[in-house]
Amino acid sequence: MRATSRFHKKRSVKSGLPPGSLVHIGESSGMAARISVIGYAPGGVEERHFEQIDEYLDNPCEGGVVWVNIEGVHDVELIRTLGEKHAFHPLVMEDIVNTVQRPKIEDYGDYLFIVLRMLRPTEGGDFSSEQLSIILGADYLFTFQEGIKGDSFDPVRERIRSGKGKIRGMGADYLAYALIDAIVDGYFSVLEGFGERMVDVEEELTLTPDQKSLHLLIDLKKEIIFLRKTVWPVREAISFLERGDSPLLHDATRLYFRDVYDHTVQVIDTVETYRDLLSGMLDLYLSSISNRTNEVMKFLTVIGTIFMPLTFLVGVYGMNFKHFPELEWQNGYFLLWGLMITLSLLMVAFFRKKHWL
Repeated sequence: MRATSRFHKKRSVKSGLPPGSLVHIGESSGMAARISVIGYAPGGVEERHFEQIDEYLDNPCEGGVVWVNIEGVHDVELIRTLGEKHAFHPLVMEDIVNTVQRPKIEDYGDYLFIVLRMLRPTEGGDFSSEQLSIILGADYLFTFQEGIKGDSFDPVRERIRSGKGKIRGMGADYLAYALIDAIVDGYFSVLEGFGERMVDVEEELTLTPDQKSLHLLIDLKKEIIFLRKTVWPVREAISFLERGDSPLLHDATRLYFRDVYDHTVQVIDTVETYRDLLSGMLDLYLSSISNRTNEVMKFLTVIGTIFMPLTFLVGVYGMNFKHFPELEWQNGYFLLWGLMITLSLLMVAFFRKKHWL
């Protein structure tokens, strides 16, 4: 996904509509929505996949903790049916299908609504961006993805299937922690690729500062602004999960959210460092261009200065007066050339002595 599609998404389609109107805003993957359900308890795991919402409603997964993952929020009717079935607030459903939300957390009493952005590195050091909406209840958790192929949750699924770690013996709040932790870990991977691209652009700016380097630098600045807007609000949301008083969050899980909070602060520090470095790189580009211009102007000035006395001599002997004393000299032509060459060499030696060349 290129930077332009990440930064510009039309929201005008919702102008004038009442609150709670379900209108999809964002890019559609073109794929049919998919529903996957994982129910687990200390004793086992049950996993199902559905293509239609009716199939899911007719075969609910009960017992233990239930994780329902929906890929494809462009299917507005699916989201509407699911929301009505589980009595989710209309504003929550509206925010799910509107994929330009700012990362946030809202407490609706019986459940928490969390919006984050899931970033994953792609080829060439770029990254994909996808809005992830989470509804956390007492013994269930819903995740809503835009439908971009793949996500960051395969390690979490594998831990559930294999029973490794604490995840099967904990509640839905611990599952929420595991998913959020996977998202924040993805930020580190994205920043590593971003840093490598910065190094490459910095080398180009140092060696060959041209328009191509400038365009690459502008793209990086746009992306770092996007990353900053993505990461900063996450700290607020995780701070609520760590310190909030919701009964859905147990004390044993808050300690893990504190660890995620620390990781988020590290990500923010890295983003701010890269932002400062990019500003410095822009100054470096402008300085390089200015220095190169100064070198060109210095060279042209030296050449012009050397040719000034030569032009004067040529102008004098190019005048059309009949009587010139030097016109009768047998070797006058060669003497004039010798004078001009000697004068040029003396000027070049003088410029070198002054370190102007």
